[in-house]
Amino acid sequence: MWQPEPGWQPLPGAGPATAGVWSATVGGRDVVVKRLRCPDPVDAHGALVPSDVNYWRRAADVALSGVVAGAPGLREAPVVRVEEDDEGITLVHARVGHVVAPGLWLAACLGRFAATDLGDHSWLARDQLRSRLALVAHRGGWRTLARTPMADIADHLWSHRTQWLDVCDALPQVAQHGDPSAANIPGRAAHDDGAIAIDWAHLGRGPVGADLGYLSLATREEVDPLVEAYVARLPAGLATTDDVRTGARVMAVYTALTRLDWALARVADGEGALAGKFRHPSVAPYIRAMQRQVDQIEALLA
Repeated sequence: MWQPEPGWQPLPGAGPATAGVWSATVGGRDVVVKRLRCPDPVDAHGALVPSDVNYWRRAADVALSGVVAGAPGLREAPVVRVEEDDEGITLVHARVGHVVAPGLWLAACLGRFAATDLGDHSWLARDQLRSRLALVAHRGGWRTLARTPMADIADHLWSHRTQWLDVCDALPQVAQHGDPSAANIPGRAAHDDGAIAIDWAHLGRGPVGADLGYLSLATREEVDPLVEAYVARLPAGLATTDDVRTGARVMAVYTALTRLDWALARVADGEGALAGKFRHPSVAPYIRAMQRQVDQIEALLA
């Protein structure tokens, strides 16, 4: 049975497909070790489907392929080694020092990355937002938001989700990291003005601007300045500003509301009225994130 080596220090990042993440020193080099767990075929759902957004071994396939090792704008941290056994895969990357970066610079990096040619690998993620909303639908939709003062707004957006997903499908499809939070873009490349990103488990293709919408949930800047920075670094003719704004808006709004519904559901069954839990420490950040999207929500309601 695979076990972490003595002296490895646990880091955050464990999840359904990730048994654990550790910092370590290997051969005098600071590294990060991630252990991917091979899923149980009975409970795997989409985790065994290469194109599914939750495909369990995509991060390993990205590392082995080198497809984003030198990509413009956004590149993978240097791969030290990839080891596979019957139970899973061990990924070892060079540890990246954290640099606090402004949101506009990160948006520009995503704009440059969007034009990357990822090839035709079967394991590239597709239909990211559609797949995630399908999982929410399987659980009954935004059921907890239906108990809040924004129930009518949530119901309208939920009932029109397919329409907006179809709109996004018609936008130019570009390379996307899939999870470009500020925490997943910790470093700057040494030899150009690009960024170094980690956690490539959702790499694939999607609507132009979708990565930007995801990033906007974790930056201080509003969406419009981020859109301008992103568009400025897109190759000429790839997409319009309206294309990018639409892709970003749909991703940001539907992700923010899905996260808020999830956070509320975790505390909903406890003692007291749901309205009294809006300031709960595990809920309040998601409410603030939603409030920052008011203009984008109104645009989708128009």
